[in-house]
Amino acid sequence: MLQSRRRVLTVALALAASARRAAADDAYPSRVIKLVVPWPPGGITDVLGRILAQRMGAELNATMIVENRAGASGTIGHTLVAQAAPDGYTLLLATNSTYAMAPYLLGKLPYDSDKAFAPIGLVASSPQVLCVHPSVPVTDVKGFLAYVRARQPNGVSFESSGPGGSSHLAMELLMSMANVGMLHVPYRGGGPALQALVAGEVDAGFVDSVVALPMAATGQIRTLGVSSKERLAVAPDLPTIAEAGVPGFQSSTDVAMLAPAATPPAIIRKISAALIAALQSPQAREPMSKQGVIIVAGTPEEFPAYYTAESAKWGEIIRSRGISMK
Repeated sequence: MLQSRRRVLTVALALAASARRAAADDAYPSRVIKLVVPWPPGGITDVLGRILAQRMGAELNATMIVENRAGASGTIGHTLVAQAAPDGYTLLLATNSTYAMAPYLLGKLPYDSDKAFAPIGLVASSPQVLCVHPSVPVTDVKGFLAYVRARQPNGVSFESSGPGGSSHLAMELLMSMANVGMLHVPYRGGGPALQALVAGEVDAGFVDSVVALPMAATGQIRTLGVSSKERLAVAPDLPTIAEAGVPGFQSSTDVAMLAPAATPPAIIRKISAALIAALQSPQAREPMSKQGVIIVAGTPEEFPAYYTAESAKWGEIIRSRGISMK
């Protein structure tokens, strides 16, 4: 009899806990939501985060704030969210440089990249543009590759924001696919790297489209091709690198929204719906498109296949090219 009563009590407690969780899910959100951006203010991820916080807050009828937690290639912000309560009130605006590249570059991390997060969806993609200093006598991708081959392995130099950065890996991917060699000159951040390209300290580099296009318009750098699969609406005359000489080439800074693992599916669905609605609003689409950002508005169900392919792609490049930050 006592054992039967215990079973009844256990079932009752489980049902009560389930009812409380369901009530909490239905009430979500009931307080401020924190969107962690693992990069300093002013970058493309921070800009997107502030647009999304405003629009998603309106969709959810809640306040969403951006918290910048930069450092360690984005892994400080990732660690914060991985260790947060899985209740939907701490979210992460992540980039592929951290979730798809850092695990191979940095070795052991404070969290398991494959298990620590629940996907909300791929947000957007910011293409990179292959650029050269105006003194380099080429005007297209094929001409650039011919110029490099005549001077390889170290006669042509390229900048990056640092070893393992997205601009570095984009050029490593290009060199691997085109079978050419160049001299890597790393700098401490995207700003100094861009300044070096403008000053002619280096010959070439990959630059985010939001920065590259205005600078090319003033003649400070020359654009050769964009890294996306399709041409940019804001620069329709600029060919993709794939169509201009390196079939299959594609590289970009991809931004995704993630939550701590074990966040309830009902809450994930609410956040996903708010994210998609925000991205479809003119208040988000117009400023993003003007910066050359490609809006994706992916779903939680679509993210795992993308994540697996993106991680495998960059993991192979990092291993085959012997790149390490350990």
